[in-house]
Amino acid sequence: MSETTLAPYAAHSDQSRGRRHLESDPVSRTQFQRDRDRIVHSTAFRRLEYKTQVFVNHEGDLFRTRLTHSLEVAQIGRAVACSLNLNEDLVEAIALAHDLGHTPFGHAGQDALHECMKPYGGFEHNLQSLRVVDDLEERYAAFDGLNLTFETREGILKHCSAKNARKLGDVGERFLLKRQPSMEAQIANLADEIAYNNHDIDDGLRSGLLQLAQLERVPLFERHAATVRTEHPAIAERRMINETIRRMINALVVDLTAESRRRTAEAAPVDIDAVRTAAPLAAFSAAMRREADDLKSFLHDNLYRHYRVMRMSTKARRIVADLFTAFLDEPRLLPLDHQKRAAVDAPRAIADYVAGMTDRYAIKEHERLFAIRG
Repeated sequence: MSETTLAPYAAHSDQSRGRRHLESDPVSRTQFQRDRDRIVHSTAFRRLEYKTQVFVNHEGDLFRTRLTHSLEVAQIGRAVACSLNLNEDLVEAIALAHDLGHTPFGHAGQDALHECMKPYGGFEHNLQSLRVVDDLEERYAAFDGLNLTFETREGILKHCSAKNARKLGDVGERFLLKRQPSMEAQIANLADEIAYNNHDIDDGLRSGLLQLAQLERVPLFERHAATVRTEHPAIAERRMINETIRRMINALVVDLTAESRRRTAEAAPVDIDAVRTAAPLAAFSAAMRREADDLKSFLHDNLYRHYRVMRMSTKARRIVADLFTAFLDEPRLLPLDHQKRAAVDAPRAIADYVAGMTDRYAIKEHERLFAIRG
């Protein structure tokens, strides 16, 4: 979509609040397209291929990873942004970058690293994603990080405590003023929810941890599954599941688009700054919000707390905690470049190193440090 057709309250790249380090304008692409391209070429983005959502990387080839999840979020976000005349490139950049700071082993790894880092300021993957694009990537001669625009960085940082916000300058300001990010950031956040809820259903069924009979007690799934069976009475189970999930995603996208359009028309923001001072403008309808929350509760109780997932999560937490403790006790166990960082701030340098690991690398590093071979 040409930026000349964007809504007045959309993010226009030629009106960006800029980058931390001054650069010449890009040629033949917009500022947000440059952001997207830098994210795709980053080391942290490639590592997402071997970082997991729910299932650890070695458990199967068909389960989602952080990389495939980020691509799904970008696709959903772009579709909604296009319908609402928002900036698709900015939504895509935010979606592709939002998990760059995630640890190995999904939320279990994050929880373990946060526990280790509690005496040193804690760990939160949104903040780590921002840290990756601001400081940790080493691709450019003139600056650390990727030097992304303010608008992309704003969208990456979905949550932030007041204490941390005060340290972040302009990108943390909205958390202190209780303001919203751009519409593009709001859409990317909800696209994230649509993607992970629906692909976790697919992965849960494919793994055998969820049963179809259980899901058919969840209103959002049951309604669409019943329609699919009525329209295609002889359909095979795997095809029925795929079709049901496809229709669920579509229903959520259509609802999000309609409700966001209604709220925007009611608030009538004249520009992006008016979006930031308004109540959230991107949202599901009340009825769809209830159904989406019911689905999230179901997945929490029946998939994320399944004993097999909990067993792997326990192993993952132990691996992360063992690695952190070993490196903190003896920083010379770290690779040389991380030893240099550790000389300045050992806990944060170790957290950066562990958070950057893929599932497989973390397991191998743990074996190298703790396995005793005959």
